[in-house]
Amino acid sequence: MKFADLHLHTQFSDGTFTPEELVLHAQKHGLACIALTDHDTVEGCARTAAACAKVQMEFIAGSELTAEHADTEVHILGYFLDTQNQVLLEKIGHFQTVRQERIREMCAALNKLGIPLKAESVFALANCKSPGRPHVARAMVQEKLIGNLDQAFEKYLKKGRPAWVPKTTMSALESVELIHQAGGLAVMAHPGLNRSDDIIPALVEAGLDGIECFHTKHSTVMSERYLEIAEKHNLLVTGGSDCHGYSKKAPLIGTVKLPYDHVERLKAKVAERKL
Repeated sequence: MKFADLHLHTQFSDGTFTPEELVLHAQKHGLACIALTDHDTVEGCARTAAACAKVQMEFIAGSELTAEHADTEVHILGYFLDTQNQVLLEKIGHFQTVRQERIREMCAALNKLGIPLKAESVFALANCKSPGRPHVARAMVQEKLIGNLDQAFEKYLKKGRPAWVPKTTMSALESVELIHQAGGLAVMAHPGLNRSDDIIPALVEAGLDGIECFHTKHSTVMSERYLEIAEKHNLLVTGGSDCHGYSKKAPLIGTVKLPYDHVERLKAKVAERKL
């Protein structure tokens, strides 16, 4: 049996692994195929592909796009993306700028609360084009402004807390279209986390290709439910650990192993589109 992990992050968004470290961990867990799905960027794909090639591991270029539908935040995974596609690069470039502005707003809110964190400190720590709240939390810990990451989120950065700033996102339907025009497949990420089952039919109508049935935070019951939904709507099935390296305690890679036949179905769909 061959296995894949199709939901992984590196330092090019809010993970702690370099692409090379990620591939090393994937190799240790005996994975035959991985996909890189950093948030709103494809920046790390070239290095991850090169690291995979060295150890003869299959690589899928991807990204996790933050989107919204009917006031519900939803994450759409893009797979088999053309990482040189200009429309894709322009659109995610815009959302990288939005992410950076959000960091500035969060730091300004923290400053008003008497916490002297500078946005420049967060950007220096993040060292990527697609920074997020975990980088703010890490910078707070690094500068001894808070005890740990959980405290930073619970006290300041979670939705409804004093330094939380809402995201500006694209519509979920737009994200599906963007992925398709970049040659990719669009898959709904971790639907059990978003509690977004009611929007699945609208996304299917917009061309959604698949659903992430297997995820670290999906229970067995949840996974079975999404497998049923996938079958009902004729959707492809994916799965991944959503590993962010050491940012969320122990690395999650290896905890979700997707049977390789699901990768073959994804590849068949991409090939079918090109005909």
